[in-house]
Amino acid sequence: KYLAQIILVGAQVVGRAFMRALRQEFAASQAAASARGRAERPQSAAASRIIGISLQEAQQILNVSSLNPEEIQKNYDHLFKVNDKSVGGSFYLQSKVVRAKERLDEELRIQAKGDKEKGRKAET
Repeated sequence: KYLAQIILVGAQVVGRAFMRALRQEFAASQAAASARGRAERPQSAAASRIIGISLQEAQQILNVSSLNPEEIQKNYDHLFKVNDKSVGGSFYLQSKVVRAKERLDEELRIQAKGDKEKGRKAET
């Protein structure tokens, strides 16, 4: 009888501790997600999810520090040629370069759209 009570109480304690830890982990996950959402604009975050590469990762891949279209295109052309399979490059790396270029092009499009909307709001 006492053994059963000890097992029951022990299971309740472990269950409560597990639920508390689960709630804390869920709250931490929510906080991290909201912090990420605040860091990136909603459209930019959506582009990251769709393309699968964050803006920072795309900038690192193409070795650019700012969103300068000429610099992006120059680095893209160079890295695409260097990683061409016919010259001993890697298709995987080449596709990473292409995805990074797509992500940066999408970010440039989002910024242009935002600038256009700001211009419209300034006129009214």
